[in-house]
Amino acid sequence: MSSQFAGSCLCGNVRFRVDGSFDRFYLCHCAHCRKDTGSSHAANLFAFTATLTWLSGEASITTFRLPGTRHARSFCAVCGSALPFATAEMVTVPAGSLDTEIDIAPSGNLFIASRASWDHELHTAPNYDAYPT
Repeated sequence: MSSQFAGSCLCGNVRFRVDGSFDRFYLCHCAHCRKDTGSSHAANLFAFTATLTWLSGEASITTFRLPGTRHARSFCAVCGSALPFATAEMVTVPAGSLDTEIDIAPSGNLFIASRASWDHELHTAPNYDAYPT
């Protein structure tokens, strides 16, 4: 049985579908992922046998490859949203780009030794349902 997942960018220009299942879900704290997300980590799903199909906006997709590394990032040139990246070996999908719910929990945290100095006790920060006033 194959699963199907839908996703899009923030502006809705780029839409995609992933057919198959996700094998791993990692939160990566490396300096490259922190830099390209602007956050404490990237949350990426990895699929080794799934297929990625662009449904719209493919001309708006830009891919940046960091020279001298395996690091790459695809994004919408209109709104900057992170988008999937496919190679011959796997499909990498930023978890936040999916519009479909997933039933896989993060498999682990990567490159913890590289995490930001402020990313140590995030679970102790207060939680709000909306922007606090």
